[in-house]
Amino acid sequence: MKKTLKIIGIVLLAVLVLAGSYVAYVFAAYHRIEDNQKLAVVSGQTQTARAGETYRIACWNIGFGAYEDDYSFFMDGGTESWAWSEERLLQNLDEIGAVIESLDSDITLLQEVDFDSTRTYHVNEADLLRNYHGLEADTDSVFAVNYDSPFLFYPFVRPHGASRSGLLTVSSLTVESALRRSLPVETGFTKLLDLDRCYSVTRIPVDNGKTLCLYDLHLSAYTSDGKIADEQLEMLLADMQQEYENGNYVVGGGDFNKDLLGNSGEIFGVSTEGYTWAQPIKTELFEGKNLTLVAPLDENDPQPSCRNADAPYHEGQLLLTVDGFLVSDNVTVTGSLVYDTGFAYSDHQPVVMTFTLEP
Repeated sequence: MKKTLKIIGIVLLAVLVLAGSYVAYVFAAYHRIEDNQKLAVVSGQTQTARAGETYRIACWNIGFGAYEDDYSFFMDGGTESWAWSEERLLQNLDEIGAVIESLDSDITLLQEVDFDSTRTYHVNEADLLRNYHGLEADTDSVFAVNYDSPFLFYPFVRPHGASRSGLLTVSSLTVESALRRSLPVETGFTKLLDLDRCYSVTRIPVDNGKTLCLYDLHLSAYTSDGKIADEQLEMLLADMQQEYENGNYVVGGGDFNKDLLGNSGEIFGVSTEGYTWAQPIKTELFEGKNLTLVAPLDENDPQPSCRNADAPYHEGQLLLTVDGFLVSDNVTVTGSLVYDTGFAYSDHQPVVMTFTLEP
């Protein structure tokens, strides 16, 4: 009996030591990427943006290449922590590249592009998508690391591991410079559960002497009390407003993690009961600013931009539009839509907008 108790005690002590060591590791490894970080521009284009010309921009959260229509993610209440396999990941990334190419956009803003992550077999997705069908040769591109998270030892059967992911901006117009801006995140112990967040600002010279400021963004979902989510949007809008007041053009796009339509459940005929992560975007935050939210919607054929990933894609699943654009008053929007992929390659669908820079 004493021997049994001794063994149990040793096992419990070992578990406590391991757990304590892991907690210490997480705290020691936690860091935020510095604010106002200059980003490298991979150059291959010399086409100047022109006022009065119409351009096409696409935006897509690619779900780190893993979210095929039969995929669910453990952090959303599903089961999977990695992409199905490296082979399926690469096949899916190839399909994503083909969709991006078919959109025929002048500018593409991508989110959740992994590099050296456990969940995606350490594949550098940014390089793969940059090089898709030789795009690197005739485009400029910028990559901003959104988060670089410590190794997560959960789920225990297949730990999620280290996550490194970012924002990829690809432009057929010449990029002058780019900057990474760090967004507010949770503080205290909860900061360990919240990913680092940022947006990138890519500057494109225009033929009239102004600058087109492109914002690639991926905001947090509704946090503990919504305060951080509001602060992130407030910071983004203030930055954009300043660029407009400086005489520049502003176009932003990405995953807002907010219901941009305000009533997506009603529009797409699904129940939103029990879901709190995507609250309606607060339109009052736009008051007094020369900025407009563009939430893509074809009323004759409404398509959502996002599905909840608590289960494989199925009828009745939560559907909503959280992906869209922001433009300044000197940018005229001539159209926007959600491109229907049937959620075959990601839990998000691409959104597309055409716009003109006013002379």
